[in-house]
Amino acid sequence: MRVMSFAFDLAVFDLIGTTVQDRGEAERAFREALAKGGITPSPAEIKSVRGASKRSAIQRLLATHDSAVVDRIYRHFLDALSAEYRAGASAAEGADGVFSFLREHNVAIALNTGLDRQIADLLLAALRWPREWFAAVVCGDDVARGRPAPDLIRAAMRAARVSEARSVINIGDTKVDLEAGAAAGVALNIGVCAGAHGRSTLAHAPHTHLIETVADLPALLLSLPRR
Repeated sequence: MRVMSFAFDLAVFDLIGTTVQDRGEAERAFREALAKGGITPSPAEIKSVRGASKRSAIQRLLATHDSAVVDRIYRHFLDALSAEYRAGASAAEGADGVFSFLREHNVAIALNTGLDRQIADLLLAALRWPREWFAAVVCGDDVARGRPAPDLIRAAMRAARVSEARSVINIGDTKVDLEAGAAAGVALNIGVCAGAHGRSTLAHAPHTHLIETVADLPALLLSLPRR
């Protein structure tokens, strides 16, 4: 029996906090790296940079434009996060099923992340997700601008050969994920409330829908008109 397609060609997913369990790995690595620069960020400061480029966040929190200093601290961050993910990583509950559902309904899948390729590759290896599941994996060092700019999403569209933003779904758990989706002009801009920023913050970000976890995505899509 032919599976009816949705009116969407591509779903772009954030990684940590959306499709990957957030066990505090990135925050621990970020705090460890900043400590080497003499900075102890507050919980509010950490929350404010979730989803954004960590290199830019380091520059902001260190309040310096000295690229050598920023690069040194950023390398500490990469080393610390690499060590975290070598110990393993777990998909968010239901993520594998969501990917299977989309593929069955002829929706291509892309992953995008503010992490550099080095870390993203390590994370994906730990998750053991087959690369053929994904039309694109776009990382922070692949684009000129990180979130909230739309560059990650647009790069995913190019890689997946999708030209129309109105056929794209964006799914993420942070304010900047949703700001990037709005800037890209996607059709559905969906916030995952169980991640970094929670419903109260995401409700004030640009969005079309809010869901509790990524596992709720199929039910949402099934409630929408199909072609």
